[in-house]
Order: sequence, then C-alpha cells, then structure tokens
Amino acid sequence: MFQPNKTLHGFTLIELLVVIAIIGILIVLLLPAVQSAREAARRMQCSNNLKQISMAVLHHEQAIGYYPSGGWGYGWVGDPDLGFGIDQPGGFFYNILPFMEQKSLYEMGSGMGQGTPTNEKGAEALRMIQTPLPMLTCPSRRRAVTLPVRSDRNWMINAKKPDDLSIGWFRSDYAVNAGSEQPCWWGHGPWSWPTLPLKRPFYCDLEPPKNFPNDYNGLSYQQSRVTQVSVQDGTSNTYLVGEKYLNPDNYSNGLDHSDDESALGADDLDLNAWTNKPPQRDRAGNTCFDIFGSIHPSGFHVVFCDGSVHLINYEIDAEIHRRLGNRHDDEVIDAGQF
Repeated sequence: MFQPNKTLHGFTLIELLVVIAIIGILIVLLLPAVQSAREAARRMQCSNNLKQISMAVLHHEQAIGYYPSGGWGYGWVGDPDLGFGIDQPGGFFYNILPFMEQKSLYEMGSGMGQGTPTNEKGAEALRMIQTPLPMLTCPSRRRAVTLPVRSDRNWMINAKKPDDLSIGWFRSDYAVNAGSEQPCWWGHGPWSWPTLPLKRPFYCDLEPPKNFPNDYNGLSYQQSRVTQVSVQDGTSNTYLVGEKYLNPDNYSNGLDHSDDESALGADDLDLNAWTNKPPQRDRAGNTCFDIFGSIHPSGFHVVFCDGSVHLINYEIDAEIHRRLGNRHDDEVIDAGQF
C-alpha cells in the first residue's frame, strides 16, 4: 500500500565527500605516527643485533683469549680448518659465528683441504658467504639478502666466483672499531696460499708501517690478537662494533668500496671503521669509505667493549668520538659526554 509520508534515509553526495575528506585528513595525521613507530621498532632491532654481536665477541674473548682477529685481507674469506689465530684468513664476523649459534655456517667446507675458486671447498665457501645473517643487517637500511658484486673487483683466493654476479654475497651493516687513526695500511692479503703455519704475524701484500701494530689502537685489524687487558681506557669507554656509514645510492649495487666485500671476508673498509672523522647520517650522493654512521635520524648505534649499546648522536664532539675509538690513550671520558 502506498505511504506518501514515509521518511527515506541516506547520504547526500556532499555528506559522503565530507566523510571521505575527514578520513583522508586522519590518515595524513596518523601516517607520521605509524612511520615513527615502525622506525622505533627497527631501531630497537638494530640495537638488539649489536647486543647479540657483543655477547658473541665477549664469549670469543673468554674462550680464545683475545678479540676476534681481522684475518688476512679482502682477498680471503673464512676457513673452518684454520682456527682463530694468525693462520685464520677470515675476519672479525667470521670468527664469532660459533659464538652466535652459527657453528654450522662456520664449519661449511670443514676437512676439505685448501679452498680455491675451482674446487669443492671454494664452492662451499661461496655458499657460506651467500648466506644472509639478519643479525648483521640494520632493518632500517635494507633487508638481509644476498647482494650483487661488481665485475671489476679482485677475486677471492679461497672462494668460487658466483656464476651470476647479480647474486653475489651477503654484506654487513656493522663495522668493528679499528681505532682512532687510519694508518692507510691494509691490503688483499697473500695472493696465493702461504705455507702454514705462518712464520710472522703480519702477512699481507704491502709492507707494514714501522710502528705496526702499535699504530692500530682499535679492537681488530689484519691478524690482530687484541686482549681485553690491552683495553686500558676501560671497556665502558671504548667502542667495539657500530653501524657503518653508507651512501643510500649504493645500498644494493655493490659499487661502494665500504660495502663491496663479504660480511664473512677479512680486514677491509667494509668491516672496519675509524673514529678520526665524525659520524654521519646516510646521505644520497655522499660517499665515505671508513666512518661510523647509519640511516637512523638521530644517531648511530654502537656497542662498547663492556657489552652496553648506545645511540650516539651525529653531533657528538669530534674529539670525544676520536678518543672512544682508541683503546689505550689514557684519556678520561665522562659517559655524559656521549
């Protein structure tokens, strides 16, 4: 039956547009808060990564008697048959694998002799360095994935060359403290397998400076064996490992000389950072090969030798930052200064 006085309910077009506009405004207002919360979570994960690294380093120091060595040079990756001393070609992060629940990765190729680019042990070494390790990746910067390798680099002596250079190897977002001064001495390492055991503790392709290793006042460098006793400034006043600076243009292409080697390789600009230059926030178009820094807006994370993790502001006094990289300069530093 027809009811002429029945009321009809609905939205006018104008009311609908107003509601949509209000929702859009709310999304715009909420988006920065969501992004900030996500960055806070990623920053916390980055801090936790460094905490895990520090625990592995301290266990290494207790078990072996010194901090992880820097290995032979960028022409080499780790070898599970050569222990933790000067005969070990692998560097800092390779040496801590057994102490961070990665013993199976550390032992890849064990008992297979000396690796080369053409034998099975070399193939195992390639598979090892292609394995992503989330604890060595800052989630604010990039995912833990295998990254490309540039074609013009010198090849490793004890690892196979990837068949496809777009699938190269995994790289680290963290670097060990190599000291407060950069003596400008590092290298490829031996250009072929040397006679083992090594007769001298410093085997590389260049002659070391006269004062080597005294010029190296950090925690790890080529064939280093730095003891906790030698951290004379105190473990709470000395950097151990921190985030390294990277040009965002080169996060994934392997063109940056501080990010073109394997995380499980040896001493090079990729795995070491110095404190003679101030830290920086990652900035497109700006390349620095040897400093601490990160993508985080307020500072970079660093773990000290006592295992404590700090977020260091980019505006830290340059002299304080320099001193925190020197393990034995006898300079007193107030924790409030950083």
